[in-house]
This record gives sequence, structure tokens and C-alpha cells, in this order.
Amino acid sequence: MAVLSAPSSPHDIHVLSLVIFVVSVLSVLGAGWIIVSFLLFKSLRTFRHQLILGLAISDFWMAINFLSSASMNISGSNIGSPREKNFCSFNGFMIQVFVVQTDYWVLSIATCTYLILASHKTQSSWVQDHKLVIWIIPWFLSLLWAAIGLAVVGYGNIGAWCWFTSDRVRLLVNFLPRWLIIITILALYIRLYFIIRKAHTRFMSFDEDDVVGSLSLGLQTESYSSRLRNGSEGGKGELSGHQGVEMRGPVEGSGSVSVSGEGDGNCERGFRNHPTTVTTTHTRMGRPSPVLKRISYQMMTYPLVYILIWTIPTTIRIYQATTNEAAPFAIGTIDKSCIVIQGFADAIVYGFNESTWRLWRDFFSRSEGRN
Repeated sequence: MAVLSAPSSPHDIHVLSLVIFVVSVLSVLGAGWIIVSFLLFKSLRTFRHQLILGLAISDFWMAINFLSSASMNISGSNIGSPREKNFCSFNGFMIQVFVVQTDYWVLSIATCTYLILASHKTQSSWVQDHKLVIWIIPWFLSLLWAAIGLAVVGYGNIGAWCWFTSDRVRLLVNFLPRWLIIITILALYIRLYFIIRKAHTRFMSFDEDDVVGSLSLGLQTESYSSRLRNGSEGGKGELSGHQGVEMRGPVEGSGSVSVSGEGDGNCERGFRNHPTTVTTTHTRMGRPSPVLKRISYQMMTYPLVYILIWTIPTTIRIYQATTNEAAPFAIGTIDKSCIVIQGFADAIVYGFNESTWRLWRDFFSRSEGRN
């Protein structure tokens, strides 16, 4: 029985492989950028950025595997030929590991963000005190499912890389669990969206010269003690940028913590035993707070981008599984490109914000100054 996802003509295989090669390079660069940023800048080594690093590592190696199989096809060594059977099995195993693993990392980031910003202190303290466990879970589960897939079904050529050849198997093993994860993270971020919007509405009623006292907002700033654990100076932390709403707590030696418009919180733990006092520096009576609005909008981009990436591949899987007919070549190429582009999309959604841009700009400015 022919594999519906695999093009039959050498020309189509070559064109598909070229497209996947280019998209894979974009994902390698995007994931690599997050990894290098984490290594260069201490301010990005916070708890949430450690989870984003895990996602970037998975994206990087997933893209490398896509790149390797596409390169073999381009060079003339068809990965579907019998002599490449061992490579195809290894390639399919590794791609299954990292595709599934990215789902677990995205879920971990969403759960972490929710637990801390929604003030679930006990749970947020536990996850930050057991970082190794949080890192092991995605690796253990993804390796387990990939090994079971290799032993029970096996991996074969689907065009530009190797994976499960049956659309029904991919629907049940990959896409059904993935959409359950997407629904979960969507629910978490919708809940956070309303928490932050509620905070935004309450801020609108305060004059910029007033000091807002003891306002919880459900947005407990959780920076101070994690910054101490991570070795940062003065216990000073950022939720993700450098401007916006300042949250100050009467913690010994603490600095102000800024909630950026990027909404890309560091998910840090702190100010646990003290009320948080919130002061606004740019919010007049009746004028919307642009900072809190940007935070709430940014929160919703995470699940929406993930939904956008996986909608076309899911639709194609359902179509081919139910009709037993291959989708047109152009649509199939878009289908595969959506899967491969994930590393680049994650770099934009999780890694590119005002704070990171400022760090890189300062880094190059210092380099030019030394020269």
C-alpha cells in the first residue's frame, strides 16, 4: 500500500526536500538564537527561560533531523530506499521524540506561567524547587512513546523525512494528544487573560499620582527568591522587559520588578510572605494601561500560534485517513512545512521581545565600542 504522504515522482521529492531544507534552516537559526541568548545573558537564565531553553533545544534537534533527511534526498540518496532503512528508522525515531517533546515543553511553560501568575504559591514553589523533575518529564515521556512506536509500528519514508507512514496512526498517536494539550494551554492562557484584564480594569480607576495599596491582582510577582537562587544581583528581576507596571514588596534588599508589555514573565517565585504594593507610573484616571493590555494580548499569542501551526497538518491527516486519497502535492508541501517551521515560530513567540532585543543591541554596542 502506497504511503499517501510520500510523493511518488523524483521531481516532487526533490522539490519537497528543497522546501523542507530551507524551512529547517530557519528553525535551526530560530532555536539556536534562543539557546545562544540564554548562554550569553544572565538575565535570561530565570526559571521560565530555563523551560524555554528546553523547548529551544527540542526545536533545534528536531530541525536538525529534518535537515539531515532532506539533505540526503537532495544529494540523491533517497531515504525511502532499502539501503537507507536503518537511517530512516533512526530519523523517524528522533523526529518522533522531538516533535512530541515540544508539546510537553509548551504545556510545561503554560502550566508554570499559570501557577505563578495566578498565585498558586504551593504549586509554583514546588515546580521551581524541583527543576530537574520538570526537565526529566518531557524527555522521559517522548523517548518512551518514540520507542514504543519504533517497536510496535516502525517508521518509514513520508517524503522529506521518516515518520509513521499511516495517517490514522499519526492521528491517534500524535495529533489527538497534541490537540488535548492545545485545548489545555488555551484554557490556561484564557484564564490568565481575564486575570490580567481584570487587573487592567482596576488600574484604570487610579490616578497616576496615587499609590495603590495592597492590590493582589492575581499576578503575584515571583522574582526575588528565584533571583537569589539563580545568582542574580540585588534580588532584582524582570517579568519580561524593562518598562511598565512596577511591583514592590517590603522584602529586604529587594528592587522593583517590572512587568513588560511583552507579557513574557519569568515565572519567578518571591515576595511570598508579604503583601505586594503596586504603583503605576503612566496610568491616568480613565486611561487604559497599555502595559497590561499588551500583557493580556501577548498571553493569547502562545496558544493561537500553536493552533495555527497544527491546523493544516491535522486537516490533511483527517482527509487522507478518511478518504484514503493523497492531498495535492502543493497542499502536502504546506502541510509538512507547517510542522518544520515550529522552531522558527517558537523563537518569535517565546524568544523575541523588547527585553531580548535590548540585550542584543547592548551586546553589539559594547562590541563595537571595544573595536
